[in-house]
Amino acid sequence: MTEEKLSTFTAPKGTYDLLPPSSATFLAIRQALAAPLRRAGYGYIETPVFEDTKLFSRGVGESTDIVTKEMFTLTQRGSEALALRPEGTASVVRAVLQANLHKLGNLPVKVWYSGNFYRYERPQKGRYRQFSQVGAEALGAEDPALDAELIILADDAFRSLGLTDYRLLLNSLGDKQCRPVYRAALVDFLAGLDLDEDTRRRAEINPLRVLDDKREAVQAQLVGAPMLRDFLCEDCKAYDEQVRALLTAAGVAFVDDPKLVRGLDYYTRTTFEFVHNGLGAQSAIGGGGRYDGLSEMLGGPALPSVGWGLGVDRIFLALEAEEITLDLPATTSVYAVALGEEAKNVLFAKVTELRRAGVATDLAFGVKGLKNAMKSADRSGARFALVAGDRDLAEGVVQLKDMTTGEQAPVALEALVTTLKEKQL
Repeated sequence: MTEEKLSTFTAPKGTYDLLPPSSATFLAIRQALAAPLRRAGYGYIETPVFEDTKLFSRGVGESTDIVTKEMFTLTQRGSEALALRPEGTASVVRAVLQANLHKLGNLPVKVWYSGNFYRYERPQKGRYRQFSQVGAEALGAEDPALDAELIILADDAFRSLGLTDYRLLLNSLGDKQCRPVYRAALVDFLAGLDLDEDTRRRAEINPLRVLDDKREAVQAQLVGAPMLRDFLCEDCKAYDEQVRALLTAAGVAFVDDPKLVRGLDYYTRTTFEFVHNGLGAQSAIGGGGRYDGLSEMLGGPALPSVGWGLGVDRIFLALEAEEITLDLPATTSVYAVALGEEAKNVLFAKVTELRRAGVATDLAFGVKGLKNAMKSADRSGARFALVAGDRDLAEGVVQLKDMTTGEQAPVALEALVTTLKEKQL
């Protein structure tokens, strides 16, 4: 007996294949995240998976790890450098500006997207080099109710999936009026710390990002650091209080996190993150905030905006952590088993008819023998099995077997579709 040769190819490091049956859960997660957005007037948008590298370096920030260490860059004929998208917001803003959606007179422009994103990171559970997100952006309005709306829509989506063991972290990053004052105070504080070369360089370019450093040695030195909340101007304070009041009125609980700054340069004012208690180090299942200056950074007009991205991969792990099994419709409701070639031709036609009538139906292909075919029917998860041989066809019937109770009865071939539809399949 010769040993079967395995493929020499495997999925690239930091990626994984999405396969049945777990892939059905991924699809259900995406649908659950999108459903509240559709009800709130968000239209679907899809952008290329690669863009001009400068779009991300300018929009995401030159000092971010995403731009300096994590982007997958592409080589092409010509001089323009391209990169696989590491996040969705910059691409969406670019697309809205390019298509002049903001000039159609109906602001904010509300869009949602779903797709894969790419970062060259150290692979670990919950952190992959290709990851899936559902995102939403509302562009062209400076309104605390819009910030609250998006946070509530994300919370509604998590609740619809049955998730409960998560927290919403909330902070305000101020605006161009008050943040420079805070930045100067933070720079003075950081100058007195014992930081390594890379961290000190980061502190010079974007000192707020040092607050987001996860290393315990750095966090220990940040005790007593000035907090942005203490430097907010009156407008930013009022804006922040209104967001919080709207969330509280909607029954959405949150936790103040004065060190929450997000990893991207474009955020202003409202910033938030959803973290799950069952995921360990990679606990964030989604986050976002307001980014009032991004459009101008990309060469567009002033277009105050807010948005978020929710991680499908991490939400899948969160469902596992809470031992939640989604109630998914069966992929197959009826499984047809033909005994003989003539029966197969007849049942094949009926299978097609059932599918066109909206009944999820499959057929035993290439299976020899009734016993093996019925095992396949059982593995399919079908509620009913159709079994037909030459004798059944001569009588104009097929045998309909309830796979749950084991009961079996003949059904007239001509009445088969109607009979199964009546069983609410």
